[in-house]
Amino acid sequence: MTDVVALAAELLAIQSSTGSEGPAVDFVARWLIARGWNVTTQEVTKGRANVWASRDGNGVTFSTHLDTVPPYIPPHLENSRLYGRGACDAKGIAAAMLCAAERLVAAGEQRVDLLFVVGEEKGSDGARAANHLAATSRFLVNGEPTESKLASGAKGSQRVIVRTRGRAAHSAYAELGVSAIEPMLALLPTAMLLPLPTDPVLGNTTVNIGTIRGGTEANIIPALCESELMFRLVSDVGPLREAIVQWADGKAELEWGSHIPMQRFHTIPGFEVAPVAYTSDIPLLNRWGTPLLFGPGSIHVAHTTDEFIDVEELRSAVDAYERIARAVLAS
Repeated sequence: MTDVVALAAELLAIQSSTGSEGPAVDFVARWLIARGWNVTTQEVTKGRANVWASRDGNGVTFSTHLDTVPPYIPPHLENSRLYGRGACDAKGIAAAMLCAAERLVAAGEQRVDLLFVVGEEKGSDGARAANHLAATSRFLVNGEPTESKLASGAKGSQRVIVRTRGRAAHSAYAELGVSAIEPMLALLPTAMLLPLPTDPVLGNTTVNIGTIRGGTEANIIPALCESELMFRLVSDVGPLREAIVQWADGKAELEWGSHIPMQRFHTIPGFEVAPVAYTSDIPLLNRWGTPLLFGPGSIHVAHTTDEFIDVEELRSAVDAYERIARAVLAS
């Protein structure tokens, strides 16, 4: 059987930031073909493809993403940790899924599929494309770093761009212009005062003022200012959108961005259960079966320069994925 740590290190050695996943896709496809899987590669954009590996179908699909955030950080083992870009988000997870599937097939279980997508870190174009494949699985086990807990649910998200407009003028004659930045500076702090929904499991709706852009030069009264906000959702988005519209009424223009609904996931006995605050590809893969979310590693080190996964937790994840598959297949 394949050693999961060695396989994870091989995956980590392949640079595959979003948009450049081709070499990782080729590696995974070749690995699966060599072990007798029926492999379909689905081109998403030129040089980038999803990998779908199947046998008998009508069972459980393990799925995660092969892309990472930049910059590339090569792998290295230090004490009991495997470091590198994608160690926990999500190449270590991909390696654990591959090894668990290999073990299940060796034991005679053929109702296992594997789906590895591109683009999760930036728009999820891979998952959107994969939902058009002829999936037959009854359960989808998606992989994100959940600290080896089954997620009971996940917050959704809503992006919105807020715009304020003014009138440009020479800054020496400020009375001839109208600043677009000043009303934005007055408006944004009040976003924290919006009556945001709460949920007993998922917690509070939160808002992050992610970007702010305005003006062109210090000696020009700015004619335009933009800010992008992201709300993390714990309930239906409708009431929140209404509150945002009222908040901005007469003060700013709104442009709605991407929306991912909050999710509640299937769980099984024998695992610690907890909600997560981040989104995943699950809402975009609704044709792949009843969703579960599980993975080794912590989101708190994902995307950092010290991203790592504990070696023993990685090895245990292979066992965990096998247990999850057997439990849902028996249901």
